[in-house]
Amino acid sequence: MLSITLGPLAFPLPPLLLLAALVLSTVLARRLAPPALASANETSIWLATLLGLAAARAVHLLRHAEAYAGTPWAWLDIRDGGWAAGPGLAAAALVLVWRAARLPPARRALGIAAGSGLVLWTALQGAVATWQPPTAASALPPVALRALAGDAPAQPLTALLDGRPMVVNLWASWCGPCRAEMPVLAAAQRARPDVRFVFVNQGESAGVVQRYLANERLALQDVWLDANSGLGPALGSRGLPTTVFFDADGTRVDAHFGLLNGPALQSRLARWPPPA
Repeated sequence: MLSITLGPLAFPLPPLLLLAALVLSTVLARRLAPPALASANETSIWLATLLGLAAARAVHLLRHAEAYAGTPWAWLDIRDGGWAAGPGLAAAALVLVWRAARLPPARRALGIAAGSGLVLWTALQGAVATWQPPTAASALPPVALRALAGDAPAQPLTALLDGRPMVVNLWASWCGPCRAEMPVLAAAQRARPDVRFVFVNQGESAGVVQRYLANERLALQDVWLDANSGLGPALGSRGLPTTVFFDADGTRVDAHFGLLNGPALQSRLARWPPPA
C-alpha cells in the first residue's frame, strides 16, 4: 500500500508509519527514563531519527549522483522518495549508542524506547503488506483498460507486456502534481524507447483527456483510460499521481506515490541501462 485517503486528501503511507514509530519511541523515552533525564532521552530519539534520515538521503544522493548532478535543488526535494534505508538505520543506531554511552542511567529506557519504535515500524509495514491486494506488491493486476486512440476493445494491463520493462503512471488532468510531472515522464518516454511508459488516466472521459493533452502539447504514446478508477486500488494506492515500475516479466520492482521529479525517475530507470 502506497497511500491512504482521508476525505478528498491522500497521504503517502511510509512517512505516517515512521511518525507512529517516532511518537511511541519519544513517549517511552520520556516515561521510562529517570525524571532528570527524560528530556535528554527524548532528544536522543529525535537526534537519532533526524541524523538517520539525513544519512539515508545522503547515501541515496551519492548512489545516484549523476542523476541529481544537473538539478541541485532536487537534493532537498524529499518528496521523490529517495532514501537508503540500511545506511539510515545504521546511522541512527550509532547515534543511539553514542548517546547511551554519555547517559548511563538512561541506557535501559533509551534501548526500550528505540527497540519498541523499531518493532512497531516493522509490524506496521508487515500489516500493510498483509492488507493490500495480492497483486499490489508483486505483479501487474488484470484491470481492464481502454486505449485513448482507436476503438479497440478493453484489454487487461497484463496484455501490454511486450518484453520491455514497463512504467505505469496513474494520473488525471485535475491533479496538480500529475500535471507537474507529466513533462518529465513524456521526455523519458521519448528518450527511453527500450522502456514502455503507460499513462493510465483515472476516471475521465476520452474527450477530457484529449483536450488536456492538446492544450498542454503533450505528444504521449500509450495513453489508456481506466473509467472506473480500479487500477489505483489494485496497485495499493487511491491517490494521484502514482507511478509503478515493472520488470519485463511483469514483476513489480518499485513504486512511488506523489510528484516524481527528473532525477528520481532517472535513478529508478537506472536499473534498466539503455542498450548500447
